[in-house]
Amino acid sequence: MPRCPWAGDDPLHQAYHDQEWGVPLHDERRHFEMLILEGFQAGLSWLTILKKRENFRAAFDNFDPNKVAAYGPDKIAALMNDAGIVRNRRKIEAAIKNARAFLAIQEEFGSFDEYIWSFVDHRPMQNSFRKPSQVPAETETSRAISRELKKRGMSFVGPTIIYAHMQAIGMVNDHLVSCPRHGEIKDMLASHAAT
Repeated sequence: MPRCPWAGDDPLHQAYHDQEWGVPLHDERRHFEMLILEGFQAGLSWLTILKKRENFRAAFDNFDPNKVAAYGPDKIAALMNDAGIVRNRRKIEAAIKNARAFLAIQEEFGSFDEYIWSFVDHRPMQNSFRKPSQVPAETETSRAISRELKKRGMSFVGPTIIYAHMQAIGMVNDHLVSCPRHGEIKDMLASHAAT
């Protein structure tokens, strides 16, 4: 299968590419999970995060934003001692702060899904890149979302992290046209836009 080059040869990375990346996401818990994991990825490879994802799920109460928002000093200390995750105090504290902002967004908009998808008018963007060098690291949309999330108190949500998030949750299809998933996701996005 001529996958996007970033999928590499690791089976975990390939499975993520083949089954998750670019598929439109509308599940609140998964939205929160992906947002937090993208933040933890800063400065690291996505494969590092994928290999630790099950540990992250166990450590962060399956990414229940209500539970994460309530974490205090004892839980932070426990997470800092958990070798199964990325032990970075700033990122752990950001996850807690981001959970609180996530809940506030849910309260204001009815769901985080409604809020995040509004930035693309609830219609996934369809790109047709032929080379990895054409895929941007950030866009005007990701910069706008980043600014808004920061205003709401989130951190580790810079425009590059947010663009990676947009790619991951299917707000944009950045599979290369040579990749079989490009057409599959394109069909998914067409049916998504029609609903």
